[in-house]
Amino acid sequence: MKLGRLRVAATAGAVLAGVVIASALAANGGRAGHDGGRAGEAVLAHGSDRLPNHTASDWVTYADHVVVVTAKAERELPADQEEIEAGQGYLPREVTLEVEDTLWSRDGAAKSAPVAEFAWPAAGWTFGEQGRRPLAVQGRPRIEVGHTYVLAIVWVPAFTDGGETVPGQWRGLGESSVLPYDGGVIGDGESEGRIQSAAATMDERASEGPDGPSLEETMMGKSAADLAAALDAARPGERQDFGPR
Repeated sequence: MKLGRLRVAATAGAVLAGVVIASALAANGGRAGHDGGRAGEAVLAHGSDRLPNHTASDWVTYADHVVVVTAKAERELPADQEEIEAGQGYLPREVTLEVEDTLWSRDGAAKSAPVAEFAWPAAGWTFGEQGRRPLAVQGRPRIEVGHTYVLAIVWVPAFTDGGETVPGQWRGLGESSVLPYDGGVIGDGESEGRIQSAAATMDERASEGPDGPSLEETMMGKSAADLAAALDAARPGERQDFGPR
């Protein structure tokens, strides 16, 4: 399998939502950067954030909208011919998200919030000698059909990457901008391809870093209304231009 970025190419499904994979995935489907992993478990890769997303201020600075969505359908996209011939590689995935609610919108956003449904480029599957396994990014929801999420989204216009045109699409900000939201509780639902609960993960995910707890961590166990209130109270910072990424 190719190392470095995974298929950031012209098809929307090949661009992972809000993340560029930075880990090399082992050809046998083992967890990247982790020990072992049983068959059927998600292969975990590491990613880097597209845009700042740690705090409420980051969200209101860089997101265009914050929406509640439910994943309704998914479709597999083809692997590169080179990977097919090699017998190992990556299969992209595109998920159809149905918009349940818009919690917040930035004044001056270039594009109105989606009101019905939209396509979301999501992590797909690795394939190789030991079969096919789902890929997930460490610490982030994989976006599974039937589950609900809160997303901070930004519209990225069409751009050219390596001579190929990437179509305009909604994308995320990074690790803390896609929140599980099953049953109306932030932190309950799918993450890394498995089901978790806010109550069980609050202590595990408590931040000890110099930047303090993330917005996701402070919202664990709360509702979308609580998140909307936090965003309404937040002050945007100075926007920096990071490009389409």
